Amino acid sequence: MRIATREAPPFAMKGEDGQWHGLAIDLWDSIANENGYAYRFVETDLDDMIDGVADGRYDASVGALTITADREEKVDFTQPFTTTGFGIAVRKSPTAWLALMQNFFTWDFFKAVLALSALLLFVGFLFWLAERKKNPEEFADNASGIGSGFWFSAVTMTTVGYGDKAPRTPAGKAIALVWMFAAIIIISTFTGMIASSLTAGRLAGAIAGPDDLPKVTVGSIGGTASDEWLRQERIAFTGYPSVEAGLKALQDGEIDAFVYDEPLLRYMLRQSRARDVELLPGTFGRQDYGIAFQQGSPLREPVDVALLRYIRSSAWREAVAQTLGKRE
Repeated sequence: MRIATREAPPFAMKGEDGQWHGLAIDLWDSIANENGYAYRFVETDLDDMIDGVADGRYDASVGALTITADREEKVDFTQPFTTTGFGIAVRKSPTAWLALMQNFFTWDFFKAVLALSALLLFVGFLFWLAERKKNPEEFADNASGIGSGFWFSAVTMTTVGYGDKAPRTPAGKAIALVWMFAAIIIISTFTGMIASSLTAGRLAGAIAGPDDLPKVTVGSIGGTASDEWLRQERIAFTGYPSVEAGLKALQDGEIDAFVYDEPLLRYMLRQSRARDVELLPGTFGRQDYGIAFQQGSPLREPVDVALLRYIRSSAWREAVAQTLGKRE
């Protein structure tokens, strides 16, 4: 028998010695042993795994092969041997304090601080002009007096009011009265701007699930079930030739999220131990992996029986747990 497959860790992997192994490969080996099949694997691409079975070049296709309506029109699938969904890989968010510092110390923030300082200096200068002749003890007729005016305007705005400086002239008191009311509006507006900036900074680019994908740049692998799912959800994406290429683009900042089969992403991230990339909790959409046969193939029924027997065994459960680890 000629069995088509392709690299799809951890379901189908080719060792340096050219031998195939993985969850789906071991599953097929168990089925073949039970039914007395002699076989050899033929490496090909995803499209040919379907077309080659449909036209009889291959007896079956084994791997991380998602059962879809379009594929079912060309081939017959066995019962699913695993049910999963799509996963979303993203770059890890910085720690809370680091994120706060990054969002706080921005150019826009410094511009706002400079504008506020300029306003305080202007109001302080007005205080100095009104007080420097009749109140030289607190607002000296020199540069230090302007500094005192700046200080008074600042503590008045913040409602601290230390009491070390106070206007004595009618003009100074009038300016102070107007400034007190104006400062309430200004400081409230400024506080709101800072809070809004920090909140927007924390939310910008944050990805919590598929609803956030239309707002960011997404990557996936073209011609796969994840491609079909993204198109159905009307989510634009950049295609990559492999999971490794997509995850590298994610690490390099070329994309904000990479969408693909959740168990494959989980396995790749577990193997790479990438510290700057993580998989969002949960799965999205639904995927059933099956083995493809030519339509009407007499092999499908005995394979189904052996498959269902194997995936209910402790050997299969232990293999999945050891290979994929615990799902978040």
